Amino acid sequence: MAKILIVDDEPSVLSVLSNLLKGQGFDIQPSLGGEKAVEYLNAESFDLMLTDIRMDPVDGMELLKIAKSVHPTMSVMVVTAYGSVETAVQAMKEGAFDYVTKPFKVDELMITVQRALEYRRALHENQQLKAQLDFRYGLSDIVAESADMRKICTMIERVAPTDQTVLIGGESGVGKEVIAKAIHANSIRKQQNFVPINCAALPEPLLESELFGHVKGAFTGASSEKEGLFEVASGGTIFLDEIGSMSLNLQSKLLRVLQEKEIRRVGGTREIKVDPRVIAASNDDLEKLISEGKFREDLYYRLSVIPLVISPLRNRTEDIIPLAHFFMNMISEKAGVPMPELSPEVQIILESYNWPGNVRELENAIRHGCTFAQNGVLRSDDLPARVVTRSKLSTPNSPMPYSSSEEYRGRSLKGYLREMEKQFITDTINEFHGDKEAAAKSLKVSLATLYRKLPDAD
Repeated sequence: MAKILIVDDEPSVLSVLSNLLKGQGFDIQPSLGGEKAVEYLNAESFDLMLTDIRMDPVDGMELLKIAKSVHPTMSVMVVTAYGSVETAVQAMKEGAFDYVTKPFKVDELMITVQRALEYRRALHENQQLKAQLDFRYGLSDIVAESADMRKICTMIERVAPTDQTVLIGGESGVGKEVIAKAIHANSIRKQQNFVPINCAALPEPLLESELFGHVKGAFTGASSEKEGLFEVASGGTIFLDEIGSMSLNLQSKLLRVLQEKEIRRVGGTREIKVDPRVIAASNDDLEKLISEGKFREDLYYRLSVIPLVISPLRNRTEDIIPLAHFFMNMISEKAGVPMPELSPEVQIILESYNWPGNVRELENAIRHGCTFAQNGVLRSDDLPARVVTRSKLSTPNSPMPYSSSEEYRGRSLKGYLREMEKQFITDTINEFHGDKEAAAKSLKVSLATLYRKLPDAD
């Protein structure tokens, strides 16, 4: 029998909630106000705490923090007035499982209570089995040599076992879907469907039909009934990529799905219960879209309970070569051929290129290179021309341009690029008066990498 702590400073509300949940067979401990609740939390364990937000002197937010510090696996639900949804969303960011608004519907309350208790059980089981899990950096195709990506992996480890919505931001091509798949693969829903959809790829009527399904005859060509992706993903995860391109009309319908956990097919009248975890992603600045009236603020709060922002590849140089090796290995295994080596000049070019297309562009460049590589070595001539010609070491602002330096004429590209790198590193160290740690930070490489590339390292 689940044990529930109910906290409210209004005796009438406390009585209604206590009697309602007691009637469902739960073991109830009512608490009139937050101060008494603190005593209960310190004295015994609970599976769930249901607390009002606005209380004095100990309010719901403070009580939430205390509860999470004393009982980390206990689920917490908050009750708030309709006009204080932002506060409730903030509570979810602080660790609350979900919220209900006053006046609440009994069915909605009971469904949320059951989900909160199921989540608590799953989290408890997950902690017991944690030592057996083989969670490591690189899982689900994530390469994480840089500090930024290691932080993302840590967030995935913490967020995946929960059921919270996640909003992934970052430029196009940084790998937002890879992160979404990793969250799903390490969640309690991993045995169920992962359903991705690019919201920017479909016009509004077709996107609505894809998301929510349609009934026979709903529109021209609807010759049969069709399940929507929210139904297909129920029990699993739905990934809404490019969410910022969704129309305001569809945003309104999506918000209702998130709030009510039910959909209505296009042309239909029946409400269908669904329970997918929602992960959304966007390369747009959603807060800017909100200010322009193009994105709903309440939907943004619902989606961004757990925000993750993926840094562009140019800001995490340490990941470039490991990613290149990862893609080369993947391509070689699929083709059934030995993986080629990256020549030194190619490594220099890859690390000095700006990668405006991020990881996706790097993958395409490696695919191009593997196609033309000969004798087991991927050389600069095998890369796309734009990567070679637009690398930082090949720009007109380079300190020693090839076209005007007679001493390098007739030398190999490998030798030239190596000399350019040495010169660039030396100049940078001199700029920081010999401070190699500051120079490494400026060059966006680790201190170990800097030492490895120092001119006297040869």
